[in-house]
Amino acid sequence: MTAEIQPSPPRLNATRARQGRWGQHIFWILVVSTVLAALALFGAWGFRADDLASVEHNNGVKSPAEAQRYDTPQSAARQRPAG
Repeated sequence: MTAEIQPSPPRLNATRARQGRWGQHIFWILVVSTVLAALALFGAWGFRADDLASVEHNNGVKSPAEAQRYDTPQSAARQRPAG
């Protein structure tokens, strides 16, 4: 049996080994992923747009008397520091 001598792989310095690859394929991955993220964002916003625009939907108040409990009087601003 004879052992085959395999060529050693090319040696790269540390800086070159840490660098990412650039090219047209990376550009298209970035473009497509950005477009998909924007579509997901606008899709979620469009799905919930009616709820976001609604005032009465989220407050949980059933009557005007119940709404008055949440009406707090405005207090005057403090003119000098306390203490």
